Amino acid sequence: MDILHLVDRLEELFNESKSLWFTRSVIVDEERMLDIIDQMRVSIPEEIKKAQQLLAQRDRILAQAQEEANRTIALAKEKAEQIVSKDSIVQAAELRSEQIIEQARVEAETTRREADDYVVESLTSLEVELERILTQVRNGIRTIQSDRQVKVPPSK
Repeated sequence: MDILHLVDRLEELFNESKSLWFTRSVIVDEERMLDIIDQMRVSIPEEIKKAQQLLAQRDRILAQAQEEANRTIALAKEKAEQIVSKDSIVQAAELRSEQIIEQARVEAETTRREADDYVVESLTSLEVELERILTQVRNGIRTIQSDRQVKVPPSK
């Protein structure tokens, strides 16, 4: 289940709860609240799995970029060897092969950088969302604990 859906359900539970007069406290259905929290505990590992999938996707993209760079370099070397066989064009071929190799390196580095940026952005977004959810859960727990302290009559 989506963690955001569970947060919405938790918020809905608080919104449906009865207010205590002259306080900011509410009475919450403990069983429903604990059920939602249990579902959150199950869902959060799913969010972590999604983050791990992003990292795996990044690794695949980097591997593809490296493979493409290697193919480009191999093609450049092959073309350079064909050109080297003709003495009059040897210098031009060497220059062109160096340009192709450099272009392949630049393209591979650009692809790596873009993949890293994508993963950092995705993980940062996930971190912000998880921190927001954790804050809401902690606030809910504090509210309930505060309500319990208000409801308990003093001992005689």
